[in-house]
Amino acid sequence: MSDGAAIGVFDSGVGGLSVLREIVRQMPYQEVLYFADTAHVPYGDRPVAEIRAFAQAITAFLIKQGAQVIVVACNTASAAALHDLRRRFSVPIVGMEPAVKPAAALSRNGRVGVIATRTTFQGKLFADLVARFAQGTTVHTRACPGLVELVEAGRLCGTEAETQVRRCLAPLLAAGVDSLVLGCTHYPFLRPVIERVVGPDVTILDPAPAVARQTGRVLARLGGLRDKGRGRVTYFTSGEATLLAAQVRRLVAIPGPVHHVDLPTDLEVGTQGNRFSANLL
Repeated sequence: MSDGAAIGVFDSGVGGLSVLREIVRQMPYQEVLYFADTAHVPYGDRPVAEIRAFAQAITAFLIKQGAQVIVVACNTASAAALHDLRRRFSVPIVGMEPAVKPAAALSRNGRVGVIATRTTFQGKLFADLVARFAQGTTVHTRACPGLVELVEAGRLCGTEAETQVRRCLAPLLAAGVDSLVLGCTHYPFLRPVIERVVGPDVTILDPAPAVARQTGRVLARLGGLRDKGRGRVTYFTSGEATLLAAQVRRLVAIPGPVHHVDLPTDLEVGTQGNRFSANLL
């Protein structure tokens, strides 16, 4: 592998920007390719087979663009497609998993809350995490429809956001959880509201920093981790490029060109994904 390997990151929408932010913070000299599948967001209630198809197409596209490590910055896609992607592709693939292990270790009363999508909870990945790392701990789960849409729309504060967050978290707080796992990459963008709702006695866990560290370890093993030069981020979306550019500015302010890509059609006809409508941040 040549020095300075590109990292491919993808999500159903802009939630994975919370992971991208950590990757750029920890590896500022790296090239990163980010794909937001905003034409199909949210993934949470879609059939598993459909999510796998999207994940396969996006992964193949990012590899064609030069990514030599893939980060599935989406808990739903990780739960539905991670094992399938690792079977199909030869590049290293880093997935998201809810931070059940550290939450169980940090919990003082043995009651942990996890908020995520229905698909995340239904996957074998989550069941295995609980079985391996939460023995002696009661894990309370809660699917939170509507929160992804809030983040995609940029409604990160105010009455609507607080009302939806309170409705989502009420059963977990009633159960007395003292650790709360953010099991969707969109949710860190609602963290100020979540912190206000749960109060100072509940520890909030976001796995993004750990995922970025693991990505760095993978790159280091492959000889692609850079310690100098100029980092660069390029954004791709199956939706509107201008919309993603505005979302990037609002959520993370990490500049880079934004391109529209038609998926899966471009891949099916064997192109290199060059039919872009490009908009610069």
